[in-house]
This record gives sequence, structure tokens and C-alpha cells, in this order.
Amino acid sequence: MKTQFVRHALTAAIGGITAAALVANAQAAQEVSLGHTLSSTSHYAVGAQAFKETLEELSDGAFTVSEYASGALGGEREMIEGLQIGTVDVVITSTGPLGNFVPETYVLDLPFLFESYDQARCVLDSELGDELLEKMTQHDLVGLAWSENGFRHLTNSRREVTSPGDAEGLRVRTMENEVHQEAFRQMGARPTPMAFPELFTALQQGVVDGQENPITVIVATNFWEVQDHLSLTGHVYSPAAVLGSPLLLDGLSDEEREWFHEAARASAEATRGEVSRLEEEGVALLRDNGMTVNTEIDIGPFQQAVEPAYEIFTGQHGSEMLERVQEKAASC
Repeated sequence: MKTQFVRHALTAAIGGITAAALVANAQAAQEVSLGHTLSSTSHYAVGAQAFKETLEELSDGAFTVSEYASGALGGEREMIEGLQIGTVDVVITSTGPLGNFVPETYVLDLPFLFESYDQARCVLDSELGDELLEKMTQHDLVGLAWSENGFRHLTNSRREVTSPGDAEGLRVRTMENEVHQEAFRQMGARPTPMAFPELFTALQQGVVDGQENPITVIVATNFWEVQDHLSLTGHVYSPAAVLGSPLLLDGLSDEEREWFHEAARASAEATRGEVSRLEEEGVALLRDNGMTVNTEIDIGPFQQAVEPAYEIFTGQHGSEMLERVQEKAASC
């Protein structure tokens, strides 16, 4: 009798433990993978941390975010493809390769389109920016927010560049973006598209002579170790986008999806703040690390040199979106 009582008691206890375990598993946090190609000390990482803190707080721990920096999940093009098939949940990416997936976003990569950070941010935060984010749903992506890289500048290891003629023959790594490649072709350079994780080694080994990126990226990647000259050409304003996978987000409630949008907005705000800080402090840091920085650049000849890129863009994608962006920029 005593043995039977003990057996029933053990069965009940085990049943209770099993039930508790099932409840715990049901309430276990869902891990969200967030990938980007820059270092864990970059402006993207600042944005990733803000995304993580905001989503985990809003969801009361129902979602946890794991950051994968430095291209741990692949280059930007690979990660965008990962969003489409559900192997990556959230990505912070430049718009460089995005035009290959969402052609309408190519307009943002036209050279000398924006005159200042305030103007660019004003356009992206407008209804026009929201419209471009919404277009991503047609291409198996979810546009969560516009973030930022900054105005792009040219570095190289061969010579100072103060005019388009100085770029003649330079092998310059560009993003996998037809607009950027055409702009450098028009300057006489030899554009070489390449995924960002491959770039530092390519510069180190002399596969390419130079590259173009914002101060934020040049600082975060320690490019002074493999590049001698920086020219502050500001030839393209480079946005970034916080993108989500529809395979994750479409399965969430409206409230949960709004958590992701709010986390993305917090990420963008934090990233822009870090970009502003580095724009003020980065040039001095690069000089301190041995780079020659050319600040006296006559932008006019560069603008004239890249004009054919606009003709190619409108020939392939039409002029409507470009005209709307230019009109909005003029009003900002």
C-alpha cells in the first residue's frame, strides 16, 4: 500500500514537472538573428544594440536578438537573399545591393543627389521614404526603417585625388550597384564590384587600389592600415535600411510587428547619431593614423563627370521617381 502511494506520488510529481516544462517551453523567448557586415564597434553595431534593447523591452523578453556582425552571415547581397528565404530575420544593410532586389531604390544611389544630411534625412523620413519601404513587400522583403551610412568618399593607396582626372585608371572597389559603377566609369576609374567582407584583404593584396565609403565605415574598418589617401568627395549619400524577413514578420500579430517597426526606428535614430558623431571626429582620427586627407575638393568637375549616370538611370528606370525625390529634396 505504501509502495503504491509512493508510486502515485512520483507519477504526479513527474506529471507536474512535465507540465511545467511544457509551459516554460511555450513561453521561451524567440531568438531573432540580426546581421550586418560591419564590425561590432561600428555605427551599424550601435543601431543593432538599440534594436535589441527596444525589441526585448517592448516584448517583455518574448523576443531576444542575437547580433551577427562583420559579415558572419555573409555579404549584404547574401543576407538580403537570406531574408527572402527565411534564414536571416533582420538585416541592417546599405542600399548598394538593394537595387538588385528593389529597383526603385536605385534612385537613392545617384551621385550628388542630396546636398546635406538634413536634406537626405528629410526625404527618407517623408511619405516618399515610406512609399519606398512599402515597395519592398513586392520583392519578398519587409522595409522596417531607413537608417544611415553617410556621404561616401574615395580612398586609395596610389595617389592623391582632387579631380576626376586623378582617378583615371584606379581600380576602385564599388558595391554591387550599377549606378555606382557607372559613376566611377565616367570618372575614368575601373570599378570593381565586390562584397564588403572581401574588401580589406583585396586592398591589402593590391587586387584593388581603392574603395569608396563614408567616414563611418572607413573608421570602423581601420582602412588607414591599407589606404594612404582620402579625398572628401561626398559623391553619394549612402542610406542604410533595416529590413525584415516576411517569413518571420507575416506570422506575427499586428502588435508584435509594430514592436519590430519601433525597434527599427530606434535603431535608425541611434545609427544616425553615431554617424553625426563620427563625421565630426573621424577625419582627425584618420589623420592621426597616417592618412593624407584632401578636404579642398572642387565638386563641380565630379558632378559634371558623373552626369551620364543620370541618363543611364532614367533610361532604365524612368524619370518619375527621380523627379519626385528631387522635388521633395528641394522642399526640405
